[in-house]
Amino acid sequence: MIGDLHCHTTLSDGSLGIEEVILQAKRMNLDFLAITDHDTLSSSNRAQILGERYGVKIIPAVELSAWDKKRNNKVHILCYAPQKPDRLEGLCLKSCEIRKECAKDMIEKVVELYPIPSDSVKPYTKGSKSIYKQHIMRALVNYGYATELYGKVNNELFEYPNGKCLVTREYPDVNFVLDLIHSAKGVAVMAHPYMFDNIDLLKELIEAGKIDGIEVNHFSNNEEQKAELTKLAKDNDLLITGGSDFHGLYNSDVAYIGCNTTDEENLDKLCKMIKDNSQKSNKLTLKI
Repeated sequence: MIGDLHCHTTLSDGSLGIEEVILQAKRMNLDFLAITDHDTLSSSNRAQILGERYGVKIIPAVELSAWDKKRNNKVHILCYAPQKPDRLEGLCLKSCEIRKECAKDMIEKVVELYPIPSDSVKPYTKGSKSIYKQHIMRALVNYGYATELYGKVNNELFEYPNGKCLVTREYPDVNFVLDLIHSAKGVAVMAHPYMFDNIDLLKELIEAGKIDGIEVNHFSNNEEQKAELTKLAKDNDLLITGGSDFHGLYNSDVAYIGCNTTDEENLDKLCKMIKDNSQKSNKLTLKI
């Protein structure tokens, strides 16, 4: 039994729709799939229906944007199966608005450098809750200013942290985000800790008992880093998860659905945590 617990659709910065992603998971013989679009749980209901149709078990999920204020750095937290998802709606809306504001400013900067229509990005954002750098790059490719989504032009404009047109703003504090996830009776896993240099933060969150798992199997982690993260997780009885971080056309690295997975032991552990949260949530409901 295996699962891919990190992938994206056209609801955020993926290029395939929900049904296409689930069908591909079936082709890859995955038992479990979590669609983790950025700051939106909009896929949940439709994904459950399609998962039942195609024989793939869907874990409702979202990748939440957060900020490490101590180090002035971004963080991504994967939230699985929140039993009270309504409690995350305000957070998701706020983060999507922040991203839209950043995108608006980035498009203005890009238009100053390249004479493309300011609305040329819009066709690529259909269905998405926000606008992403990949959508802007696709417009530049379409107008002939680049031949690829990633490469010289992308690096010059959007490479973190000094890209000419890159605009970033603080997302909600990571401690607030984690508290909200647990208030919503969800399971909190830090996504790709090395991608944003979140290791020191991760250790602090573990010590504070605020994190439930670590995404170990991810393309951004080399073998040495995977070994370190695995030890950290096992020493602290945390979930060890894995996922492709699939974005389709918008992937910066080769990352197909099922290329990184979560094993049976940790899927069982996650399912038990979800069940426990569900029981606690029902008890809370009864008390109210």
